[in-house]
Parts: sequence; structure tokens; C-alpha cells
Amino acid sequence: MPDTQLANANTPPALVSAAMGAFDMLREYFEGAIMVDADARIVWLDGRYRRLLKLDDDYDPVGRPVEDVLPHSQLRRVVKTGRPSLLDIMQFDDRQFVVCRIPLKDEAGAVKAAIGFVFYDNVDYLAPILKKVEQLQKQLSRAQAALTRERQTKYSLASFVGASEVVQELKSQIRRFALRDGPTLLLGETGTGKELLAHAIHQASDRAEGPFVAVNMAAIPEALLESEFFGVMPGAYTGAEKKPRPGKFELAHGGTLFLDEIGDMPLSIQAKFLRVLQEGEIEALGSNAVKKVDVRIIAATSQDLEQLMAERRFRSDLYYRIAVLTVNVPPLRERREDIGVICERLLETIPRAEDMADWVIRDDAVALLRRHDWPGNVRELRNTLERAAAIAPTEVLSSEIIARAMPRSPSHPPASGIDPSDLADTRARAEREAIIEAIGRAGGNKSDAARLLGISRSQFYEKLKRYDLN
Repeated sequence: MPDTQLANANTPPALVSAAMGAFDMLREYFEGAIMVDADARIVWLDGRYRRLLKLDDDYDPVGRPVEDVLPHSQLRRVVKTGRPSLLDIMQFDDRQFVVCRIPLKDEAGAVKAAIGFVFYDNVDYLAPILKKVEQLQKQLSRAQAALTRERQTKYSLASFVGASEVVQELKSQIRRFALRDGPTLLLGETGTGKELLAHAIHQASDRAEGPFVAVNMAAIPEALLESEFFGVMPGAYTGAEKKPRPGKFELAHGGTLFLDEIGDMPLSIQAKFLRVLQEGEIEALGSNAVKKVDVRIIAATSQDLEQLMAERRFRSDLYYRIAVLTVNVPPLRERREDIGVICERLLETIPRAEDMADWVIRDDAVALLRRHDWPGNVRELRNTLERAAAIAPTEVLSSEIIARAMPRSPSHPPASGIDPSDLADTRARAEREAIIEAIGRAGGNKSDAARLLGISRSQFYEKLKRYDLN
């Protein structure tokens, strides 16, 4: 049959007219055409398309669902949605067609049919475009992968090194709290590993597959806090981006938002944070729309929040909202027996010369490290080991090398004729007397005595043993 002849004489005249108009207009530019009705049944197929598809001369496709002839056709979607598909690649057997699909509507805007064209029966024509798209897709994939890695946890509970009783109790508490979904507050001195434990809680929770977004409250200017956490709509202020920018709450949806140094959160933003925790809703800057968010809050601070509340620098209602599950992270001086194994782990991450073996730290060097109070905790210990590694002539870190790298502090002053053990003895006597007084005030109840001293039961029993008070 001629290329322009209809395959069925019963085809509605209106559809025939529309198809022929489009056919005549684009005839020079396509290799074949097909038309379907509002039910995605074929009403017309031109001769060139038949030859492309290698259909038998006695095969009549009219009235059949388009997928019977073209299994990967998207014409059904076009008639259902009314949206065109102006350029696509359609698979047919072992070939690929470059196609275009257009809906045909009546005067009222209702979709009555759709027409599809084959522009090329070989995608080699589009090789330059496809190569460019492939490059862009690879760049996008790499960027998305990098972003995903940044929003995943970097540490597990195994990363918190230590075998002491206080660490074992801490890890047990972290595992229990991870199974709950309430806000968690990590309290401890700087350098004790609070962020590491936040990662561990997220990884062991039901939200492990969700994002982990960490924010240091002290690192964000107060003027930017609201936009950083709640997002910005276009035109919210002069210089705002033309696209909506999601905030940290939205980025953490379905996962965990870690707020480090929450004690530095300005009062101006605390009330809005409280509302998010209570209602689970955020409102972007410049928007009147409210969005629901599902986020678990883990906060950390090295400050005394109760003191900040007394000074009216931290809202008490926000404190009680975030302190549902509270974890006290012990300083390094309260788990000195872990210093040896911590050193071993830290030395694994410190670079060394290519001709050197693994770092080795001697027992006398570890003993020297255990006598220091470490006000900077593990972070300070790592800095000391890095200094020692930098000045060590070999991979062996002796007590002499460690002594040269040790920080200068009251517990290790420069040579001045003062016995370094004096301060340690004074501290031990004061601590022993405080324990005796606490036991007396608690009527002999050791749990109450530990609570009065603000330490865990395991720490309390360890001190009883240390000072021979059992």
C-alpha cells in the first residue's frame, strides 16, 4: 500500500485528518509514523514504519494495542497524560529508534489520539549528544556518591577504643539508646569522642540507612542559622538563590541530625528548634508552607548546660526536650588503662617513611603517658603521638621520645625542683575524702553516693578499689 494510505478504512475521519496534516508537515524528516486512539490502540501505520518493523504484508495491526507491535512504546503514557515525548530512544528487538511522540487534542483540550514518529533507525546519528549526556551522567553520579558518603556515618561503636570497665558500660548504654528513637544528649569534655559516639548511635539504630547530617553550632554565624537549618525559598531576601535551598532538617529527613556544641546555640533560634522537636514541622525562610520532617536529634556539648540555664543563656524547655537520653562520656584521665590500646590504634593512622616498619610504642612510654591528666583527652593524645613520630629517628617510640613530645602542663612542668607526684597525691587525697563524705551522706548506699559525686557506678567502684575503701 502507499506510504500515506490508512491501514483501515474505518479509522475516524477526524483522526485521519489530524494524522495526515502532521504526516505531510514532517514527511521529509521521519522514517516512519504510527497513530493510536485514546485507548492506545493502533488506528494507522504508514508503509515505511511497516518496513522498518519488517511486518508481513498480510498482517493488519489496526485495532491492536500498540504494545503488540511495539513492546517498548510509550504512546499509551502520552495519551493518558497528554504530555508529549519530544525525543526518546526506543528499543525494538536488537535495534534502537530515535522517536518523537505527540498527543492530539480536540478543541476542548481532551486527548483523542497520539502520533509517533521515527526520526532515525540508528542512534549513531546522536552519538555526539549521547556521549555528552553520558559524561554529564558520570559527573552527576560521582557528585551524588560523594554527597552520599558525606551524609553517612564514618564511625561505628568499634571505633571507640577501650577495654576498661567504664568504656564497656558506656558502650552498653550506647547500644541501648541506639534502639530508641528519642533525642540524645552527649555530655563530655572536648576531645572525648562525642561525635564518634553520635555516628555509632546512628549506625546502630533503625535509621542507619537514612542520612546523617552533622552541624557544629559554633561554626555557623548567628545570622545564617535560620536559613541553614530551615531552608530558603527563592526571593526570601536580597541575594537569595533562584532555586529553593533545603535546610539541614530537610536534608536529615528519615535520618539523624547531629548538633555539636549545642551550648553555643543562640537564644534567638532556640524557640524555633523547640517547635520542630515538638511538632515535627519546619517552615522555610520566605515560605508560608509547613513541611513535616522525621529527624532524630543527637546533641553534644562540653559546656555545663545547667549553668547556662541558670544564666538564662539556654532555654530549660529545650534542654529537657533534648536530654531525654543522656550519655556522660568519660575523660581520658578516668580510663588511663585504655591509653595503651588507644595509642596502638592512633599510631595506625599516623604516616611514616616508606622504609620504616609499623610504629612501636614501648611500655615505659605508655606508662609516662598514663601519668598525664590529658585535659584535651584523645585529641591531645593524638597530637602528642604525632609530635613524637615527627622527631623519632626510628619507628620505635621510647619514653625519651615521648617525654620530648609531651605537652607542658602543671602535671609535667619544666624542671624546677618540684616533684611531679605532689599534684597527683594532693588530687588523690581530695578525691578519697570526697568519696568518704559522699558515702556518709548517702547512708552507706553506694549507688546514691555515686549519684552525689556525678559519676557512674562502675567508676565509683573502680575508685573504691583504687583507694582501698571496699
